[in-house]
Amino acid sequence: MILSRRPDIERFLAKPDGQVRAVLIYGRDAGVVRDRANLLASKVVERPDDPFDVALLTDGDLDSDGARLEGELAAQSLMGGRRLVRLRLTSEKVSLDKMAAEALAAHAEGRLNPDAMFVIEAGNLGRGSDLRKAAEKAAQAAAIPCYEDEPGDIARLVRETLAKDNVALSTEALTLFVARLPKERGVARQEIERLALYLGPGSGRTAGPQDLEDFLGVEPEASLADAASDAFGGRLAEAQASLRRAAQEGEAGPAAVRAMGFHLGRLRRTLTLAKAGAGLQEAAKASGVFWKNEREFLRQARSWTLDDLDLLQAEILNADRLCKQTGSPDQLIAERLALGIASRAKRKGL
Repeated sequence: MILSRRPDIERFLAKPDGQVRAVLIYGRDAGVVRDRANLLASKVVERPDDPFDVALLTDGDLDSDGARLEGELAAQSLMGGRRLVRLRLTSEKVSLDKMAAEALAAHAEGRLNPDAMFVIEAGNLGRGSDLRKAAEKAAQAAAIPCYEDEPGDIARLVRETLAKDNVALSTEALTLFVARLPKERGVARQEIERLALYLGPGSGRTAGPQDLEDFLGVEPEASLADAASDAFGGRLAEAQASLRRAAQEGEAGPAAVRAMGFHLGRLRRTLTLAKAGAGLQEAAKASGVFWKNEREFLRQARSWTLDDLDLLQAEILNADRLCKQTGSPDQLIAERLALGIASRAKRKGL
């Protein structure tokens, strides 16, 4: 069965259905996948880190010993309680996907140890995945897709995590902090814990927006804007560095592609205004170019043409389409796009 609605997922994780023997939790956000798997594990066994009741396997274990997974699922708990078998898949190997699917199907049917719970954590599985199909089809299994957190989910996570250290944020500060957090939950959680240390654990402090100025520093989006400007300016190494910095801050490939499209749009508007008779500097200001970036932007505007931008627009649209395909290497797509733009800029003398 498929559990895709948030209330259904939360209800199941809080009180797992006793008839379900296998649960597949998958999605692009590894942090959400891991959090949900940990919560489920805590409901299945009293001590999720106890090696007598819990077996934890990875891709490497399946690669080195193909029979081990079914062996662990058939084994009984050494302490007499319920047994938990966890499998963490990070590889996209078709052979491992198929192996896990076969084990899930067998276990869901009760052919192994019917009292054991099988929990699988996986990445962004496509519809063609055998493992995903098996979990969705089996009556005694559940498939839980994980999507990016909504702002409300992140806000709740921030409040709950900070409360453990007896610190808090005002409503305005919370809104600001949530807007600036990385999208990936694991990285976001690290930032929240870092904020708790910054505010002083146990201090009882409630911070306002002004208290976060030094902590927040430069906006993550600035890295993407820098990457786009560097690409159109022919500085490939700098563009790649900015893209990777943005990725560490939680900005994925699609956002990077959009940033390059936004920069192209400003160049197009500037050149269109200049063609209509406006001065280049006046046109740049009318296009919203920040004064600190004006000199570099004007350097680029003197080299790129509207025909050049028309050709690049098609490439950016294609990159954006590719990024939205299931399982796409979106960060690599963004870096390849930046490489292509920077190479053209170099040929123009930039």
